[in-house]
Amino acid sequence: MSHRNARLTRNGRRILVERVLAGRPVAHVAKEMGVSRTCAHRWLSRYRTHGWDGLEDRSSRPRSCPHATSAEVVADVLIQRVEYPEGPLDLALRCGTSARTVSRILARAGMPRLWDLDPVTGQRIRASQATDRRYERDAPGDMIHIDVKKLGRIPDGGGWRADPSQSAANHRKSHQRMGFDYVHVAVDDYTRFAYAEVLPDEKGPTCAGFLTRAAAAMAANGGAPVKRVMTDNAFAYRLSRDFQDALAALGAKHILIKPRHPWQNGKAERFNRTLQEGWAYRQPFTSNQARTDALQPWLNFYNNHRPHGSLGGKPPISRCNQPTG
Repeated sequence: MSHRNARLTRNGRRILVERVLAGRPVAHVAKEMGVSRTCAHRWLSRYRTHGWDGLEDRSSRPRSCPHATSAEVVADVLIQRVEYPEGPLDLALRCGTSARTVSRILARAGMPRLWDLDPVTGQRIRASQATDRRYERDAPGDMIHIDVKKLGRIPDGGGWRADPSQSAANHRKSHQRMGFDYVHVAVDDYTRFAYAEVLPDEKGPTCAGFLTRAAAAMAANGGAPVKRVMTDNAFAYRLSRDFQDALAALGAKHILIKPRHPWQNGKAERFNRTLQEGWAYRQPFTSNQARTDALQPWLNFYNNHRPHGSLGGKPPISRCNQPTG
């Protein structure tokens, strides 16, 4: 990864130098690569002084920072915050510094907000949305996560993403309503094996049918009978008789996340993002059916070949039919 302020990557800098060394004018090379002549001369100068190593990124951190907050002030702010659970304004008066400086020190140290603390004891009693705690079930089928992702349907021709003449403004003015596809997803908590279908709605009977097929697909790929199913609080999951009957047929316990806490079903939510990046928005599709047809090949890649970060770089199928010890 290049420096965040850099206009060229290391490869781009190498190309710039090679083109100038081949005899082309610096101004011409700079223009075609989208940088100023000053920038181009800078990289040439670094190359001539340090060779190819001179094209590496350099830290933009100053050699010295005489106005940085001293270690004594930082320590004093943190000590005062522990002894006196107060906000930045009050702590600033105690420590003789600005409230903004106090805020930066507390944030950098990872200190909890006052709202997260018990006002009597000063101990942290409330959990934030972000957490370092991670859980994982012990075996395939112990829990599967289910969710639905809505995607706008694609008009024939691909719409404005595939055809510039079909602008977004034109579609807004059109009386044609394309509607949505409902992508139902299921992810096994232990193996991360995923199953998904594009369905016309998210009603109770549809969700029930999907759950039954997802459980069967996971069992066919080395999974075990589903013991628990985690979902959000959508009507189709919470109150649908069809969905409850499907759970009973599987002998599975239904686990509902806390309302307005989608991160509790994080494995399904994270898979939805991967699904969009790897399939739905990976390329412009010329029709809705073309996008639907591309789902199963991508799922096969995801389950059988794509490295998974939480599995040590192995695909989900590697955990199926494996002893869990």
